[in-house]
Amino acid sequence: MDMLFCMRRAAVVLLLAAMGVSIDGNDARTIALTFDDLPGADSRDGGELTSTNLAILHALDRHHAPATGFVIGERVMALSNGRDLLNSWIEHGHDLGNHTFTHRDLNDLSLAEFGEDVARGEGVFRGLLPTPRTLPLFLRFPFNHTGDTAEKRAGVAALLSVRGYEVAVCTIENADYVFANAYQKARTAGGAGTAILRTEYLSHTAKIIDYYVDLHRQIFGRETPHVMLLHVNRLNADVLDAVLELFEQRQFRFVTLREAQTDAAYKTADTWTTKAGPMWAYRWARSLGVKVNGALEPEPASWVNAAAR
Repeated sequence: MDMLFCMRRAAVVLLLAAMGVSIDGNDARTIALTFDDLPGADSRDGGELTSTNLAILHALDRHHAPATGFVIGERVMALSNGRDLLNSWIEHGHDLGNHTFTHRDLNDLSLAEFGEDVARGEGVFRGLLPTPRTLPLFLRFPFNHTGDTAEKRAGVAALLSVRGYEVAVCTIENADYVFANAYQKARTAGGAGTAILRTEYLSHTAKIIDYYVDLHRQIFGRETPHVMLLHVNRLNADVLDAVLELFEQRQFRFVTLREAQTDAAYKTADTWTTKAGPMWAYRWARSLGVKVNGALEPEPASWVNAAAR
């Protein structure tokens, strides 16, 4: 009887694991939200960016979701209200991180040039953060490019360590910039097509969430916390409530980036020297020798890509 019970329990565990649920008390999925390109990815108008940022912040408030916003310093400096927009994130209880001053591609920079870009970027927002602060700042690499040579990767890692930075990884990415480009074009054309783009964006995001959850199970044999990469754009301002509901429907709990990255999975070495910027699951799979098929990752529909161009 004991063996029969164990066999039945094992079958239940496997079934629930396939559904993303555990019976050992650790069934809480967690997701950290990050937003790149503060104060805005698709506009340089201070008034429009105020509306975009506030819409995103109010959606986060409604879902009690902490977030980290990654600042492009020169875009802040170009706006008369740039620092006010950053302060609005702090006032709503969120953290700010460094996305460098110019958002230039590390592949095109020397180590010294990248170090200067990091330092200048930090100078724009560091003084706005609550003090005292003993925790490391986060840095998100532009384009997720971490170094196209082994020497540059090692040099950048040493530079960031000296400056007290922790790298902000990302484990779910939904190509929101592609949809956002198409969305802006549709808005400029008078709004035709915006509704169908919003619907397609949410459908694609749902598929992407499920894909990356399953990918991490393949790599680590368990659920892990996730970090979602989004951008501050009008599309996300208009549909963020629905995006967050996708996570809630899947029983995710919103956590800070720092909490997500304390999980053991995030200690896995990233040893991939590449000019590309793959999600960290692919980097970790390579480090661990786990074969995964990236061709299975859902891509935006061809008509979305065409509309974005």
